[in-house]
Amino acid sequence: MASIADNSGNEAALARQAAILAQPATPERDMANAIRALTIDAVEAAKSGHPGMPMGMADAATALWTKAMKFDAVDPKWPDRDRFVLSAGHGSMLLYALLHLTGHEGMTIDDLKNFRQLHSVTAGHPEYHEHPAIEMTTGPLGQGLATAVGMAIAERLLAAKFGKSLVDHRTFVIAGDGCLMEGISHEAGALAGHLKLNKLTVLWDDNSISIDGGTDISTSEDPLKRFAAYGWATRRVDGHDFAAVQAALNFAAKSSKPTIIACKTIIGFGAPTKAGTAGSHGAALGGVEAEQAKAALGWPYLPFTVPESIAAPWKAAGSRGASTRRAWLKRLAKHPQRTEFERVMAAKLPEAYADAMRDYKASLAEQKPKLATRQASQKALEMLVPTMPELIGGSADLTGSNLTLVKGMAGATADNFAARYLYYGVREFGMAAAMNGIALHGGLIPYGGTFFVFTDYMRSAIRLAALMGTRVIHVLTHDSIGLGEDGPTHQPVEHLASLRAMPNVLVLRPADAMETAECWDLAIRNITGPSLLVLSRQAVPALRTDANGNKCARGAYVLAEATGKRAATLIATGTEVALAMAARATLAKEGVQVAVVSAPSFELFEAQDTAYQAEVLGDVPRIGIEAAVSFGWDRWLGPNGSFIGMKGFGASAPAEKLYEYFGITESAIVAAVKKAGV
Repeated sequence: MASIADNSGNEAALARQAAILAQPATPERDMANAIRALTIDAVEAAKSGHPGMPMGMADAATALWTKAMKFDAVDPKWPDRDRFVLSAGHGSMLLYALLHLTGHEGMTIDDLKNFRQLHSVTAGHPEYHEHPAIEMTTGPLGQGLATAVGMAIAERLLAAKFGKSLVDHRTFVIAGDGCLMEGISHEAGALAGHLKLNKLTVLWDDNSISIDGGTDISTSEDPLKRFAAYGWATRRVDGHDFAAVQAALNFAAKSSKPTIIACKTIIGFGAPTKAGTAGSHGAALGGVEAEQAKAALGWPYLPFTVPESIAAPWKAAGSRGASTRRAWLKRLAKHPQRTEFERVMAAKLPEAYADAMRDYKASLAEQKPKLATRQASQKALEMLVPTMPELIGGSADLTGSNLTLVKGMAGATADNFAARYLYYGVREFGMAAAMNGIALHGGLIPYGGTFFVFTDYMRSAIRLAALMGTRVIHVLTHDSIGLGEDGPTHQPVEHLASLRAMPNVLVLRPADAMETAECWDLAIRNITGPSLLVLSRQAVPALRTDANGNKCARGAYVLAEATGKRAATLIATGTEVALAMAARATLAKEGVQVAVVSAPSFELFEAQDTAYQAEVLGDVPRIGIEAAVSFGWDRWLGPNGSFIGMKGFGASAPAEKLYEYFGITESAIVAAVKKAGV
């Protein structure tokens, strides 16, 4: 059995390769060989990379990009372009070669020569923002496929709103065996099949090779049967037969279901000994093998050279959609919803937003509601949803607990996408990835709910959102031991620390209804990364009656200053702020004056200048209070600070009993202040 260290056992693949190479040359094969040659050259120059997949899928990709896909290289951000996602992101040279060959500005031959080097646009795996035609960052297998499901959902939602004259495009994915092994392929595939996302097409690089060797060492399933069970249309073709691939793509274009096309390929196609083996997957072929591969392909040209006879049809393919784009621009110019379409695609807030948020906060100041912050979130959504038509909600089968659905939000179905809400089912990872896709598509702001503890399932998608800077909002309820009787499996204790440690993630844990409104405002305005609203099951009193400005925007602020000289600073988040306020009142009766600082966002507070931080924290003993582990708190507490919170997992009991049992109480705060010697 072949392994990464053993290129034997590929006799059948080499025999098939020889038969294909013996066929007469065609213009399509020459164009595909340009991808192969550039891949070989770039990987050899970098002395690292993954040549096997681009060499194997070059034929199928050529058929897709020259015959089926709608795009115009002049405008890679054209809203009605087809989306292309390279889910098997390790084969990044396939995408870079395609972008270069089709004439995309900013993907030069020098960029290909700089493959996998520092600050290069041609990173080891495709990175969003490095080039406008890279639709998303890929690399973690399966997430490209799942994110593409979100893109396809967004297309359907926007088409229902603006009509097909403005929104009518497809989403294409190239996925590998590894993508389909990942569990997220089940979540994403099942959701796409259920919603009948017929404009979604997956080309599966069915090469039967994994890093450890043939896929038969770890799997024996038939993915096509699995996807057929999800409600997909399926096709199996020779991935090196242009006509067969094109016919399958034509079939997909007419299908009433999403389509997966198994393209049977030879990994490392052209390599004389490594083709069909794991040896061509994740390393340079080596000088001799590389030269012999190019000779076998009939490619006599110097490295990084594509002759004009082959470059010209590729450039023509890059401009094939130009007339279609110009016709679309004319339709947009006359469209009655042009202003609104351009607003949402530019991610601009509605003109009414600021006034609606101000008026809502004023009502909270007047009413002083005692609510769980998850309920306060729903109240905020009752204002936000009618104000912001681009908001698209959802939940992973916890709508009634997350309180993410408000009046007037219809749920999307396969037959009706004139909707504002998505029922994701018990698919937390799939939901988070789909939300990334909805946001990346443009025109919509997705939010989705689940229990905070289940961010464990979602973490990789949240991390990818942070890497890409996507505007997604996660509504994460049942945020602590305060959820009570469901016990430690459902009680997050390490999750705040874990997610605060992730770069470019905005973690927001509000203390009452006013702070919840302000945190929603911050999440809506955060266009550079994911926002996490961490919300309580249990009710909290209204602590703020000042509706002016957005105090949460600075991350932490003095909620209640000491009446006299500050003897200590109590720093708390979320539901524990109310405990800190109660302890402050008790201490004041005993002549001890302390300040209470509410710190809904460590990230935003860390971004403030040191003078503001010092003003808020004070130069007195500091006590941190949070129903979570202390990891990450030291930076705010200083060398003489103390922490009241969790030291391990929770337990099953009513919430008030748990707070008492774990020592997160008013009396414990009072004792900590006194122990500090004040």
